[in-house]
This record gives sequence, C-alpha cells and structure tokens, in this order.
Amino acid sequence: MMASFEDRLLGSLRAFNHILHAFLAIALVLASMMVLWEFLMAVVHSFEINNLAHGFLQALGTLFIVWTLSSLISAEINYVQTGVFHVVVFIEVAMITLLRQLIVEPVRTATAGQSLEQLTNPWHYGLLLASLLVIGILHKLVTSSEKKGFEHEGSISNPSLSEKK
Repeated sequence: MMASFEDRLLGSLRAFNHILHAFLAIALVLASMMVLWEFLMAVVHSFEINNLAHGFLQALGTLFIVWTLSSLISAEINYVQTGVFHVVVFIEVAMITLLRQLIVEPVRTATAGQSLEQLTNPWHYGLLLASLLVIGILHKLVTSSEKKGFEHEGSISNPSLSEKK
C-alpha cells in the first residue's frame, strides 16, 4: 500500500513539474517577444529624436536581455529533452548581466544629466570588472570540467576512442 502511494505521489509531482516547465517555456517566449518589441520601439524612438548613438546603446542593452532569455530558453529545451540542467547557464546569465551593466549604465548615467563623478565611479566599475573576472574564471572552470566529463564518458563507452588518443 505504501509503495503505491509513493508511486502516485511521484507521478503527481512529475506531472506538476511538467506543467511548471510548460508554464516557464511559455513565459520565456512571451518575455522574449516583449523585449524584442521594446528593442524595436527603442530603435524607432532613436530615429524620431535623431539621437542614434544613445538609441543604439539602449537597444544594445535590450539585446543583452534577449541574449539572456535565449540562454534560458536553450536551457529549458535541454532540460525538457534530457532532464539535465547545466549550472553553466546561471553563470552565463550572470556574465551577460554584468556585461549589460558595463555598457548600459554609463549611457543611462550620462543621459540623466548626472555629474562626471557619478559617471566614472571607480569603485562601482572596479567591482563590476572584478565580478566579471571571477565569473569568467568560474565559467572556464565549469566548462572545462564538463568537457573532461564528456571525454571521460566517451572513453568509457567507446574503448577504441581511448586507445586512439
């Protein structure tokens, strides 16, 4: 009796998890479409006010959000197909977010009419760069360990490959 209850519970949890992932996939698609719309409106607005440089940098910041959403959609596809979610996705999203801040924030500060001191805050940008460096190193470590894991799995499953190396 207990085993059948556990089987039903696990089946219910799996079904609910599938529903949640379907909801996440739909939300990611809708968010991507809204961000693409925002990108198009930023480009049109920059043409209207004849400020292409500012408009280009703002649109570039919006494209970084599209890049983030694309990474999350790819991770969701991979998870639904294989059941495996790679940690490197979170690292890439953090890296993209920091890059976006490094590009968009100075433009936002400059266009807001803030002082030069606020525009070039060395502590703030130093911390952003240090964070980006740490996340870059972490990304390298994680991806190189994943590659070693794949090579190790390939040599175990196909001994002839390990003999050729």
